[in-house]
Amino acid sequence: MEMAVEQSRYGMENGFGGPFGCVIVKGEEVVAKGFNQVASSNDPTAHAEVVTIRQACAALGTFQLTGCEIYTSCEPCPMCMGAIYWARPALVYFANTKADAAAILFDDHFIYDELALPINQRRLPIIPIHIPAAKQVFDDWQARHDKTVY
Repeated sequence: MEMAVEQSRYGMENGFGGPFGCVIVKGEEVVAKGFNQVASSNDPTAHAEVVTIRQACAALGTFQLTGCEIYTSCEPCPMCMGAIYWARPALVYFANTKADAAAILFDDHFIYDELALPINQRRLPIIPIHIPAAKQVFDDWQARHDKTVY
């Protein structure tokens, strides 16, 4: 966890983004470490956890972090939690809470509230457009025998 906190400080003090850091470990080996890079990359998805998951998967040559542990300096936001669940690590540890983050103006509460609403009641218009070609791609995927299921 100390390494994750060091990453958060490094990223913050060097102007990469907010004060968030992450380390991914497999067994006794540090597979990847990273920090928030939203401001420096102009990428709203460049949160510490997402950056570090990408590095760890590249280092391990896989899209899942089976057997890995994630140490993050703050309780993950909804986007990062989604990425973490998709990566399937064994365990996640965090230091600061989402309430601590909200107190310094990194408040994700509105996202949790929005996700709980039906699509047609959300602030951001999300409009389905059903076309047969889109469903056909799904049908073709389902019929494939050489697909990688994840």
